[in-house]
Amino acid sequence: MPTFNLFNKQKSRPRRPYYQAKNNKPGDTAEPSSPFRRHKPDYLILLVSLALLITGLIVVYSISPALAAGQEVSGSYYVTKQIIAIMLGLVAFLAFSSLPLKALRHNTKLLIWLTLIMIILVQIIGEEVNGAYRWIQIGGISFQVAELIKFTIIVWLAGFLVSRLAEGSIQSTSKTFNTIIIALVLVGVVMVGLQRDVGSAGVCVAIIGIMAYSAGMPIKRIGIILGIVAIGLFISVISTPYRRERVATFINPTSDCQDAGYQSCQALIAVGSGGVFGLGIGNGAQAYGYLPEAENDSIFAIVAEKFGFIGSSAIIALYALLFSRMQRIIKRTSDSFSRLFVIGVLAWISIQTIINIGAMIGLLPLKGITLPLISYGGTSLVFTLAALGVVFQISRYTSYSPLRNATINDREGGSSGENNSFGRRRQRRPHYATSSHRF
Repeated sequence: MPTFNLFNKQKSRPRRPYYQAKNNKPGDTAEPSSPFRRHKPDYLILLVSLALLITGLIVVYSISPALAAGQEVSGSYYVTKQIIAIMLGLVAFLAFSSLPLKALRHNTKLLIWLTLIMIILVQIIGEEVNGAYRWIQIGGISFQVAELIKFTIIVWLAGFLVSRLAEGSIQSTSKTFNTIIIALVLVGVVMVGLQRDVGSAGVCVAIIGIMAYSAGMPIKRIGIILGIVAIGLFISVISTPYRRERVATFINPTSDCQDAGYQSCQALIAVGSGGVFGLGIGNGAQAYGYLPEAENDSIFAIVAEKFGFIGSSAIIALYALLFSRMQRIIKRTSDSFSRLFVIGVLAWISIQTIINIGAMIGLLPLKGITLPLISYGGTSLVFTLAALGVVFQISRYTSYSPLRNATINDREGGSSGENNSFGRRRQRRPHYATSSHRF
């Protein structure tokens, strides 16, 4: 019978640390070559997302008869379409949570070409609504191109910034800054000029700015970007009458409740009528033709009317929990591409949440932005859940504590500061790197 010496360290096989894996190569993203072993994902992301989806479904179910009143559709029309959208979104979540990150990153060009084709198609065969072409009707299903653009921007910019970090050229004007400016101009031309969607354009600009800042772009460059965006926003507002009316309504929402300020006033009425505990699922009158876009842009006002202050606070708490779990992943993920992707998704969902809720309670002007995971609409649900699916996959390759003592260049296979063109100047570290925690 063989014998074992438990105290002989030379004969025992050393166990590989949990943060070390085989075949780890510089520049590789998470998955088998990640410096961290695969472990259980962050199921709280999935649970919180399901809770928000169920909340949205309940609200749409409660107002579906009211929305169908006066239209030649059945009382269950809206809730049925919402159920289908949720099912498609969950399929997208499962698909992207299983898709290797390398495949997503390496097919960025294909995703960009698909987005460009859809932008062209929406101008050719798109449905015109108030003079804007934002939707494509495919077999009775509306597809909003703006949601695809947001997703594409995050995937492309994460890969672009990682490549610049590896080269040590994140501060370069020609290689980095000019490219980002071109991307901002294209967003303005497509989303503001062609689609007349200032709200979605603002979200895209915020995503680009936050991701660039997180990657270590100098503050002065970020300030220049913000200045360009502010000038463009000012021009777009003063050149369009209805945008000027929205700004005036935001400044004094009760000045014209019968015309320009109608939606703002009705939203405040819905929020106020909910009180502390709400009127209940089967009660409330704002969805019966009083509050415009009750199922989309104004759905938080309906939530406040149905569930009151306590219910609305619970919904906000769910969003805060989702954001905190994503922030935890950002601190503990294993590579720059994953980290920047999660930062982009967090910026996307959090900004839309803040804009939607702020507009309904009078803190921000109305921008036509949906409430993520709750508002009625298939395209928004599918792409939001697809992005969360990628985040869910990234959570499988995180450390059990915040990463320490590792630089971005080391992770991405780049050269040290002394060997690149910017080696003699001190570069700003990414915002998530501190003296004891550098990535």
